Amino acid sequence: MFGLSGKYESLVEKVDRSQRLSRDEASVLAGAPLALLGLLASRVKERKSGREVYYNRNFHIEPTNICVFNCRFCSYRRPAGASDAWDYSEEEILAQVEAHRDSGATEIHIVGGVHPQHDIYYYADLIRKVKRILPQASVKAFTAIELAYMIDKAGLTPHDGLALLKEAGMEAIPGGGAEIFDEAIRARICPEKGSSETWLAMHREAHRIGISTNATILYGHVENWEHRIDHLDRLRTLQDETGGFNAFIPLKYRSRHNSMSEVGEVSVVEDMRMTALARVYLDNFPHIKAYWPMFGKTTAQIALAFGADDMDGTIDDSTKIYSMAGAEDQSPAMTAADMERLIRDAGYLPVERDTFYNPVKK
Repeated sequence: MFGLSGKYESLVEKVDRSQRLSRDEASVLAGAPLALLGLLASRVKERKSGREVYYNRNFHIEPTNICVFNCRFCSYRRPAGASDAWDYSEEEILAQVEAHRDSGATEIHIVGGVHPQHDIYYYADLIRKVKRILPQASVKAFTAIELAYMIDKAGLTPHDGLALLKEAGMEAIPGGGAEIFDEAIRARICPEKGSSETWLAMHREAHRIGISTNATILYGHVENWEHRIDHLDRLRTLQDETGGFNAFIPLKYRSRHNSMSEVGEVSVVEDMRMTALARVYLDNFPHIKAYWPMFGKTTAQIALAFGADDMDGTIDDSTKIYSMAGAEDQSPAMTAADMERLIRDAGYLPVERDTFYNPVKK
């Protein structure tokens, strides 16, 4: 139906037979007609989750935007003492949790800047207090970069540090901090940040001790498709080894209020191409997320036709990371009814889930 050339026909056959694509084949497929990419990604998505699209009731806690690193793409980070920096006290953080006691939230997502003073013992104690207020909600907390810093500051090994946080009540780890794994690109956009191997090693250790995690990529800046596919390949390899990733989240670079603004932003067409290729290439990842606070609601709906099967959560206007970078939703919040309507309007069946993709009984 697409008048395919031979170079695409063989790839279509491999995808339809659930055969793994090589990096070279992924590079070829990245240039395929967008409609073909969408069709292939939709077929893969339906093999994995049918017509179901997931969401959850969640909220974020962002303890601080003070950070020891200064990533060039970041619109969120502020140095200590800046007029628009924040550093919430423990009492202020627990008040945010208390405000959601009756919200029905099943997940608390905690990420922020890499604070120069707080170590893992501070955060473990914080998690224990959070869980006392909302024991029924899973705590998904800290990027691998945050974890590496706080664990090292306390003089612990990654195993012992993660075990301490797990004992305190941390049940999952988000995927942030991965950015792009290519070391040369990383040196340009986040030279002070931990290495790609640091990120991968932290997630590997988390999987070994029974903590499930997500994974991300930051795309649409100075990288190219070769770098993107290399990133996907490293994730697929680790997933083959551990099986510990729940979902992959493609994160679009947003250009407002950071030192890379002249780069601009890629198109929605490129967003769909990235989402679709990720769904086809990451054959061992159960889920691909269309993170609506980053994409915007309409683009996230479109991404459901390009392989995504998760819309993230209700958020409740509790994250500033993408709004500070110019995302269209400056106060991101939706009700469960809003989420279900968006999913149904896109032609799919909404399923409320917990952090681990178990359906929530209503």
